Amino acid sequence: MPTSYKAPVEDYLFILHEVFERETAHAMHGMSRDDTRAVLEQAARFFEQKWAPLDAVGDEHGCRLADGAVTTPPGYKEGYAAMREAGWNSVSAPEEFGGAGLPDLVGQAVREFSASACNSLGLYAGLTNGAHATVQRTGDDWMRQHVVPAMVAGRWSGTMCLTEPHCGTDLRLMKTRAVPNPDGSWTISGTKIFISGGDHDLTENVVHLVLAKVPDAQGRILDDLSKVSLFLVSKRSIDPATGELGGANGVVTAGIEHKMGLKGNATCSLAFEESVAYRLGESASATGAQRKSSAGMSGMFDMMNSARLGTGLQALASASRAYGKAADHARERLAGRAAKAADRTGAPADPIVVHPDVRRLLLKQASFLEGGRALGIHVRALLEDAGEIAGVPRALVGGFLTPVVKAFFSDRSFESANDAMQLMGGHGYIRENGVEQLVRDCRIFQLYEGANGVQAFDLALRKLPAADGRVLDGFLALVEASAEAAEGSESLRDLVQALREASGQLKAAATWLASPERDPYDIGGSSYDLLDMVGIVAIASTWLRAAAAAEALMARGDAAPFLARKLALARYWFERELPMVKALGLRVAQSSACLMALPAESF
Repeated sequence: MPTSYKAPVEDYLFILHEVFERETAHAMHGMSRDDTRAVLEQAARFFEQKWAPLDAVGDEHGCRLADGAVTTPPGYKEGYAAMREAGWNSVSAPEEFGGAGLPDLVGQAVREFSASACNSLGLYAGLTNGAHATVQRTGDDWMRQHVVPAMVAGRWSGTMCLTEPHCGTDLRLMKTRAVPNPDGSWTISGTKIFISGGDHDLTENVVHLVLAKVPDAQGRILDDLSKVSLFLVSKRSIDPATGELGGANGVVTAGIEHKMGLKGNATCSLAFEESVAYRLGESASATGAQRKSSAGMSGMFDMMNSARLGTGLQALASASRAYGKAADHARERLAGRAAKAADRTGAPADPIVVHPDVRRLLLKQASFLEGGRALGIHVRALLEDAGEIAGVPRALVGGFLTPVVKAFFSDRSFESANDAMQLMGGHGYIRENGVEQLVRDCRIFQLYEGANGVQAFDLALRKLPAADGRVLDGFLALVEASAEAAEGSESLRDLVQALREASGQLKAAATWLASPERDPYDIGGSSYDLLDMVGIVAIASTWLRAAAAAEALMARGDAAPFLARKLALARYWFERELPMVKALGLRVAQSSACLMALPAESF
C-alpha cells in the first residue's frame, strides 16, 4: 500500500511569515522564518519517514482487547516511542513542565504533519496535549508537579470522558456520580463510551478527565448542570505526595468499538468502579457564565474548545493526504484527449489533469485545504491575542470561529476526501491506493466533540450574542481589514468588491436570525446555513490576504510558481465558492416553517 506523504512546510512558512506575519508576531515569540523552517523540516522528515508507513498498517490490523487490556497495531509502540524521543509530542508544551516551549502556532503545524501521516496514532498524543493543558490550568499543585510533566513527556497519556450510553450532548442526563471522601478525594462510579485512546499499550498510565455529577445535600443526583464537575481519574493509582504509581484504580476497559475508520486508535467503553478521583477547579480563562457553573466545568469548556479546533484540523489533515494522492493520480493517469489541440501531448491519451472536470475536483480540494490551513492558524493567533478589534476582544472572535473550524472544516474535509476518491475512480475505491481509508477516517470528525448541527446551534445561539451581539462586528472588521489590505491592487479589486458584498449578505442573515421576533425553531432551522456562510466568508477573507501577500512577493521576484498557484486558488474560491453565500442567506431567511410542518408521525 502507498505510504508517500509530503508535509506542507512551504505553505506554513508562507502563512506564518507572510500572510499573517503581523497577526502572529505576538504568538511567535520572535521566532524567525529560518528558525521555523529548521523545526518544520525536521518534523516533516520524521513524520514522512517514521509515521506515514504506519497509517495503512493501523487500518489493516486495528486494536485488540484481550484480558482487559488493549494492544495497538504493529509498529505503533515503536512509532510512539520515537516521537517521544524526538520530542514532537511536546514541541509547544511549556518548558517548566518539560516541553520545548515553542510557539503553539508551530505546534499546530507539527500536529497537522502527525495527523496527515497517521491520524490514528496522532490522536493518542493530541488528546494527551489537551488533557495536560487542562490539568495545568485547573489542577492542584501536586498535579502540576507530578501529573503534567509525566503527560508532557509522553510517559502517561490522557483522555476526555463525557459520553455515556444514554447521554451524549445533553450533559444533564449523565448518571456517572462522584461522592466525596474524608481525605479530599472523591469516588467515581459510572460508565463512559466512545473514549478515544481509552486504553492502549503505548504508555505506562492513562489519565482520564471525567465528567460526573456530585450529589446534592440530600444525596440525590439531579438533572442539573450545576451538579456536573470535572475530575481527574488515573488508570493506576497515584500518590499525590510523590507522584508514584500504584495498582489498578477501578478503571475497567469493558470493550472497544469496531469502527468505520481510525481503527488504529482504540475507542473504548470504560467502567469506573469506585475509582479514586480528584476534582479539578476553575480555569483562569473561564467566562462569567462558566464561572457561575459548577467547579471544573470551565476546565471542561477549555478542553472541549481545544478539542474542537483539533478535530477540524485533524479532518483537514486526512483530506490533505487524500488530495496528494488524487493530484499524483491526475498527473499520471492517461485517458481521453485535451479539448484544445495545443494542450495535447501527442500520445494516444493525455493525463486526466487536462480535463476541466478533473481540475474542478482538484481546485475545489486545494482551495479549501490551503485556505482552511491558513484560517486555522489565524484562529489560533486570535485566541492568543489580548487585543481588540472594533471594540471586541480578538480572543472572543477566535471563540466565535471555533465551532466553524470544527464543523465547516470537517464537513468540507469529508467532501474533499470523497472528491479525491471520485477523481481516482475505481482506483480510489479499492484499498490498495489508500484513499478509501482516508474517506472512512475523515467521516468521524463530523461527529467528534458534538455533531456539526450542535456546533451550528452553538454558533447561532451562544456565540452570535456574545459581547452584547457585537462579536460578529469584530469578525466582519477582520474581513474588512483583508479587503483594505488588498484594495490597492488593481488585479484584486473585483475580489475585494465580492468579499464586501458577501460580508453584507452574512450581516443581513445574522441580523434576521438574531431578531427576538423569530420563531423559536428558526435558530435550529437556519443555524447550519449561517455557519456555512461564516466559513465561506472567513476562508475568502484569508485567501484575499494570501493573494495580496503573493502579489507583493512576486513583485520582489520571489518563488513565482508557488505564488502563482496561490493566486489561482484564491480566484477559484472567489468565483466558485463565495457566490454560495448569497444563496445560503436566502435559505436562512426561509425560516423553519417547512422543516416543522410535517407531523412527527409522518416520518
